[in-house]
Amino acid sequence: MKRQIIHIDEEKCNGCGLCAAACHEGAIDIIDGKARLVRENFCDGLGDCLPNCPTGAITFETREAPAYDEAAVKAAKAVREETPHQCPGSAVREMSRETSAPAPAGEAPAVSRLAQWPCQIKLVPTSAPFFKDARLLIAADCTAYAYARVHEDFMRGKVTIIGCPKLDGVNYAQKLTEIIANNDIRSVTILRMEVPCCGGLEFAAKTALQNSGKFIPWQVVTITIDGRILEE
Repeated sequence: MKRQIIHIDEEKCNGCGLCAAACHEGAIDIIDGKARLVRENFCDGLGDCLPNCPTGAITFETREAPAYDEAAVKAAKAVREETPHQCPGSAVREMSRETSAPAPAGEAPAVSRLAQWPCQIKLVPTSAPFFKDARLLIAADCTAYAYARVHEDFMRGKVTIIGCPKLDGVNYAQKLTEIIANNDIRSVTILRMEVPCCGGLEFAAKTALQNSGKFIPWQVVTITIDGRILEE
């Protein structure tokens, strides 16, 4: 059948992942650094992804395409949102950081500032005791490798949740909205890399703050790929 559907110009696409995050149906994936419409029957042709594309790579076109399959979209969404309760590694834990890891002679003890488990956005529950009165750090996972003092300068005293919008291929905004709306969050810090694809994390966090209906102090900190804090 002929119908309206999106078209992605891969030459214009910078792989930021904002369209994939904005597509509630899950029709778009980021593959080899480019956004691609991989499930045509998941695309409803309404174009929620269009206004989020910073390079104008997404347009509408009318062509032969399979019909929109709402039942398949709902089934896939249920699978994505299912919490993996059966995995022991996803069990909720809070950690005390009163003791330090042993350090070589002459060096200061190394202290992990991760206060809870799990920390992946995809795995963390939307409600948990560690979110009460929490200062929330939403961090791109690469920041911990690029910035040497991430534990002391950013994670200390905060609940840290991490993710990569380019590789995870999920809409963080919905889950982050639930976390912020359902818990007493005191502040939000968004820690991202300078690369364009990390804009998906910032966009999802800002959308969640707006959709939560709460007024919470927040800030965005950008880390350069050579490990510096980018001055605005």
